Amino acid sequence: MATEATGEAGKAVGMPQLDFSTWPNQIFWLLVTLVVIYFVLSKIALPRIGAVLADRKSTITNDLAAAEELKLKAVEAEKAYQDALTNARTEAAKIVAAAKAEIQKDLDAATAQADAEISARAAESEKSIAEIRDGAAQAVTEVARDTAAELVAALGGSVDAKAVSAAVTARLKG
Repeated sequence: MATEATGEAGKAVGMPQLDFSTWPNQIFWLLVTLVVIYFVLSKIALPRIGAVLADRKSTITNDLAAAEELKLKAVEAEKAYQDALTNARTEAAKIVAAAKAEIQKDLDAATAQADAEISARAAESEKSIAEIRDGAAQAVTEVARDTAAELVAALGGSVDAKAVSAAVTARLKG
């Protein structure tokens, strides 16, 4: 028995995969496994992967098309916005110009009315001042005559009303 065990032990040296007596069996099972893997991959896994890839590709294509369409709409919307903004600014400028013109017209009318009122009041004031000046001149003339007559009388002279009046008038004229 010891020799049999030693004989089998001597015979079992090496890797079993490299034993030529089991190669036909190993090759058979290798081919069966490869054929099964091929059918599983070709009939089940690869169609599913292809479907997922095709689905992703169509989704990406649709998304890119939608993004391009939205981009065009955004450009159009921005152009419309800019046009509306330009129109609004133009309209606002027209309104401001019209308002300024109306305000200037009202201001000119108010200024003209105020100038007329000031001119009328100035004319009245000048008239009143002229009346006051004339009245003051007459009062000064009368006071000067009276004072001159009193001075002449106080100094002991005879008072001649015509001579005093002529002297005061000559003195007031310069």
